[in-house]
Amino acid sequence: MDLLNASLFAVGALVFASVLAGLFSARAGLSFLVVFLVVGMLAGEDGPGGYAFNDRELSLWVGSAALAVILLDGGLRTQFSTFRTGLAPAAWLATVGVAVTAAVTGVAACLVLGLPPLAGLLAGAIVGSTDAAAVFALLKSSGLRVSERLASTLEIESGLNDPMAVFMVLALTAALTTPEQATLGAAAVLFAQQALIGAAGGVAAGMAVGALLLRLPLGGTADGLVGLLLLASGVAVFGGTGWLGGSGFLAVYLFGLIVAHRATAIVERSLAAMDGYAWLAQAGLFLLLGLLVTPHQLVADLPGALVVAAVLMFVARPLAVALCLKPLRFDWHEIGFVSWVGLRGAVPVVLALFPLLAGVPQADLLFEVAFVVVLASLLLQGTTLVRAARLAGVNLPDAQAPADEDAMRRVFGDFALAGDAPAADVCAFYGLPAPANGATLAAWTAEMIGRPPVVGDGFDWHGAHFAVRAMDGSRIVRVGLSMLP
Repeated sequence: MDLLNASLFAVGALVFASVLAGLFSARAGLSFLVVFLVVGMLAGEDGPGGYAFNDRELSLWVGSAALAVILLDGGLRTQFSTFRTGLAPAAWLATVGVAVTAAVTGVAACLVLGLPPLAGLLAGAIVGSTDAAAVFALLKSSGLRVSERLASTLEIESGLNDPMAVFMVLALTAALTTPEQATLGAAAVLFAQQALIGAAGGVAAGMAVGALLLRLPLGGTADGLVGLLLLASGVAVFGGTGWLGGSGFLAVYLFGLIVAHRATAIVERSLAAMDGYAWLAQAGLFLLLGLLVTPHQLVADLPGALVVAAVLMFVARPLAVALCLKPLRFDWHEIGFVSWVGLRGAVPVVLALFPLLAGVPQADLLFEVAFVVVLASLLLQGTTLVRAARLAGVNLPDAQAPADEDAMRRVFGDFALAGDAPAADVCAFYGLPAPANGATLAAWTAEMIGRPPVVGDGFDWHGAHFAVRAMDGSRIVRVGLSMLP
């Protein structure tokens, strides 16, 4: 009982101290996740706590369960309507983007750390995906109001790119430990198996649980109990899909998305409870990872790991984002912002445990690199997120509460025009050349933008700038106009 009581006291005190420190550090723009990580390190072997924790298998179990809860929460909060603008770019970033990021970072790891090619590519794959926990937490807490396209792209990407990173890590780990069995055919089969079983399991379970929620007598049930039901079913989907050989990460995200779409009103009541579960998962995960790392072992390889982190943030991620988003007509301001929000969090550190448990040569170095990359990303990118949005000009003013008239005019223009007005009449009134067709202003604006429009999109026309000012679903209802200097 003494051991039990001491353990409960230690866990409660660590979480309490982390949350308390996070509340104060948030004022300085420091992420809660960094605080959890640092508190874990202070409690660890090299800190005042002095607790030597080295249970990698337990860390992998806890880390996987925590990531399942975080991805479930993200799926439940992702609105189905945002797929209109965010699915295509997010899908490219979650597949091709991860592969390009891993390849470029892997080359840097080979050159800087002296790793062989496969081990260097494994290092790149470990840190190749953005982290759902970090992205969801910072987008919710930063107070930013970016366009629907940017927000949905970032959220859907962070929920979908983990399966690609997991596949690459598993395939490369197998190639390093059992090279005689590692072939391109085996890798292709593994990828198809992970994707198909994961997608099918997540969608099927989501449809079933969504239908079940609509039939359960939940009228007087506490919302927390509904949240517990969602949590239990989500973790079961994650584990069951993985047991069948699919991607549990993909399955649990799609499960949350489908359930929220089918039983929207019921799920919305439980989001407060799910938010608590997600924060508990993040706190426990980052505290455990902080305990697992031994800071004095990082010193020797710290310079090389920082170079790898710099290449990831300033070369690999921007290159991957540009290759994926420029063909989809994203402008360079949007590409720059998406590149900078490529936050790394718990996922790389959890993925780095796979090579450790598999006995991959130099796996300790890969784990240290992953930890340094995560810490550098959270400290540099996480603390400058709002500044980056303002610098890129993607932080939109609130059209419902226009407190800053200059910002409203700068983004939406000086004049507000009805979307159903004839475009030719509007252009004639302002002395502009009329468009060739006889479309309405809304239809002409959508045609000129050339992609599913969102609030804030715009185009220049013979010395004038037209911008989408308000929308009703996918339909433009008001357009802003300003005359360029």
